[in-house]
Amino acid sequence: MTGSSQDCGEVEIVGGVPLGGGNPDRWTTARGSTPIKGAPGSREGHGGQRTGGSPACRGRCGTFTFLSSAIAAISGFLMGYELGLISGALLQLSSILALSCKQQEIVVSSLLIGALLASLTGGFLIDRFGRRIAIIIASCLLVLGSLILILSTSYGILIAGRIAIGISISLSSIATCVYIAEIAPQHRRGLLVSLNELMIVIGILFAYIANYVFASVSHGWKYMFGLVIPIGALQAIAMYFLPPSPRFLVMKGGDEAASKVLGRLRATSNIAEELTVIKSSLKDEHQYSFLDLFRSKDNMRARMLIGLTLVFFVQTTGQPNILFYASTVLKSVGFQSNEAASLASTGVGVVKVVSTIPATVFVDQVGSKTFLCVGSSIMAVSLVTMGLVNLNIHVNFTNICRNQFLEDSIFRGPGNVSASNESLKEQFASMSSQGRTSPTTLRRSEIAKAEEQNSTALVGERTSAASQTASHIVIDTVEVPVALKWLSLASLLVYVAAFSIGLGPMTWLVLSEIFPGGIRGRAMALTSSMNWGINLLISLTFLTVTDLIGLPWVCFIYSIMSLASLAFIIVFIPETKGCSLEQISMELAKHFRGSDESSDLLGKSHQKRPTRKSCICLYSVI
Repeated sequence: MTGSSQDCGEVEIVGGVPLGGGNPDRWTTARGSTPIKGAPGSREGHGGQRTGGSPACRGRCGTFTFLSSAIAAISGFLMGYELGLISGALLQLSSILALSCKQQEIVVSSLLIGALLASLTGGFLIDRFGRRIAIIIASCLLVLGSLILILSTSYGILIAGRIAIGISISLSSIATCVYIAEIAPQHRRGLLVSLNELMIVIGILFAYIANYVFASVSHGWKYMFGLVIPIGALQAIAMYFLPPSPRFLVMKGGDEAASKVLGRLRATSNIAEELTVIKSSLKDEHQYSFLDLFRSKDNMRARMLIGLTLVFFVQTTGQPNILFYASTVLKSVGFQSNEAASLASTGVGVVKVVSTIPATVFVDQVGSKTFLCVGSSIMAVSLVTMGLVNLNIHVNFTNICRNQFLEDSIFRGPGNVSASNESLKEQFASMSSQGRTSPTTLRRSEIAKAEEQNSTALVGERTSAASQTASHIVIDTVEVPVALKWLSLASLLVYVAAFSIGLGPMTWLVLSEIFPGGIRGRAMALTSSMNWGINLLISLTFLTVTDLIGLPWVCFIYSIMSLASLAFIIVFIPETKGCSLEQISMELAKHFRGSDESSDLLGKSHQKRPTRKSCICLYSVI
């Protein structure tokens, strides 16, 4: 998202909508929409640009408005933190609770189960109880979920805590974007809404930093989960003292209360025009029904297929798994200790933050389709590189989440072989004599055989981490070649950067533009629910698929999907740069020709494009 323009001569509107339920026209006029006839400062027939000096433009944004938006945007930080946290926490939990591959996948995916449930009902909740109350509920639920995680002593309790966290972040993602968009003045809305997106990627970065800091700390995973408790509690308390959304008050018939809230937010008493705009925009939602999304009316069925396919590629190109399993993957490619893997994954968070900036600053000049094409192309190349590098490392990537204790003992142990059982010594000595000195090349069948022969020497699967350490195996390790290890990390970071400038932010920007305002909220609710569902499926099977075919081939499959997404984007996604929402919707209602023809068709407008903003609440980080 770009920064907000200082010139009040052009309209700046949020082009996006919340992820799940609710109509966007309840809180904002669509970007580029025609101003109300006769409104001060309006110019009919000019693509929605405004040149007068309306009170909203002349009035100060106000410190109170900015403070309210910043407090609400804390939800973005909490979301990003929870999404990135499991990457490092899983390294400790897998050993402490002796989690199998499938159990680790369920631990990761349980958050998505909660998020999917909330996405189906979140729109109803925020319309029924209000945006501010929904944020307070989400914050309290996050505190509760975090306490459950800290106190969890079993696999089942861990899952319950993760589901609660998933419900919390999904509900907050909906409510926060709506609340900020509705309290922000029109000429500052893009700037204030962008706080949420920025806080998400910052939250991911802080999660990776926490993973590294507590990687070697006893019960460090509890500190990781507990860090957000005071933040969530403080946000809930602060939100209680903030005003409700004025648009929500109008929806409930509280025009007088809405007028008072607007006066406080705008630091001016002249808010009649804005109140009139709010009332007018609420009427548009009745033009379409939900079933119209699947009908030929205005070519809605084709638009819906475009949106669902684009969301499909967001997930099947593999980025969510990199977010959730970054530390596990990096550990398997040569960053052998938990600390090294967590530190390397911190680079992923830094890259996501840095890459988000050019994507949001230059999208209006470059165009969303260009960013999508460039991002998918670079993703394909980097994934092929990562796959080839991993093949040459000769690491056995299957079962990367199994035998965690034995692997940790091998990776971390200094010195010579010192096992209590002679047969295990002979096993490693035999490997060394054959020139296979690297523990990373130890075949799983040989590990299993050694474990079976030494069942009395090794601790049971369910023993504590302390007792495991007491009976660990120590061997001399040989590192993965430095060049290959760092090339693998570099290709991973390039892949993350490419997603962060392409499919991540631009997908939801495109979706916010191709649907008419009267049905945009319901369309986004459907696409976001599908996004959560596919994310759940992909994350629930990542380790299993990697177990079956190996990480290099997983990378190659993701590369193929990236190329498929590139072809789809070139053929079907129009370049909407320089067009108002009315122009886009009008042309798509006639036909959807895709590729250059659509680009030319939509590009006939030579007027200056209003600055484009999008409420990117979750899917720009995963």
